Amino acid sequence: MDKRMNELKDEIRELIRLNFVLPEDIPEIELYMDQVTRFMDTHLHKNIRADGNDDKTLTKTMINNYIKNKLLPPPEKKKYTKEHIIMLISIYYLKNFISISDIQKMLGPMTEKYFDKKDEKGRGLPEIYEEIFELGKRQYFNIENSILRAKEITNMKVTEEDEYLNKLVFIYMLAYDIYGKKRLMEQLIDEIDEAEKLKAEAAEKKEKAAAERAKKRAAAKKTTTSKKVVEKKVADKKAAAEKGKTADKKTAASKAKTADKKTAATKTTAKASTGKAGTQNK
Repeated sequence: MDKRMNELKDEIRELIRLNFVLPEDIPEIELYMDQVTRFMDTHLHKNIRADGNDDKTLTKTMINNYIKNKLLPPPEKKKYTKEHIIMLISIYYLKNFISISDIQKMLGPMTEKYFDKKDEKGRGLPEIYEEIFELGKRQYFNIENSILRAKEITNMKVTEEDEYLNKLVFIYMLAYDIYGKKRLMEQLIDEIDEAEKLKAEAAEKKEKAAAERAKKRAAAKKTTTSKKVVEKKVADKKAAAEKGKTADKKTAASKAKTADKKTAATKTTAKASTGKAGTQNK
């Protein structure tokens, strides 16, 4: 039994060994699509099941669909960056366990916050990938122990002599483990999605409130301007009226003065005529 368990350990270690792409193997230079697909095939082809040797780890159609479904940001001038490669590696592994829609929910915030950007701690996608890579190596031993424990429980209930039934029960034990973890993953993704929706709603409310305040300020400014315009018009009208009155007064005074002059001239003329007549009479 111990010999068989040791053999099983070796088999499990070989089977569950993820062919991670080492952080240092991801090129720093930008790649065209053909170069991207070749890179993924070279580094991840060993993960394909034995009877699927003709399958491709990544195709041009897949990449285009990822971009179309907003799983992957579009390339600049048909060139894919290191961040694109990291996203494609993440999608490659995740699509084996969760739906495309869940991958969108999960990776959307990461793309928004870290794609070609760095957070307040100076971490971008390359730094996050390195952290996940290191944690994945540690998790490897936990997975190995979990599988071995499931095998031990199976052997306690069904002997290995009944090969088919033993394997069937072992598969169910592994399936329960996968199912439980998958459900937990889905719940965590839903929590991420809900948090992002609440964040988006809060940002939208904040934006609407700012727009409303700006609208009110504009309306108040418009009202003030209109009031000033009206006040100016009233003042201008009043000033025009005063100016008109002043002009009228001046005109009246000028007319009166002219009339006085005419009267005085008439009187002078009349007086002169009277004096002349008197002289002639004498």
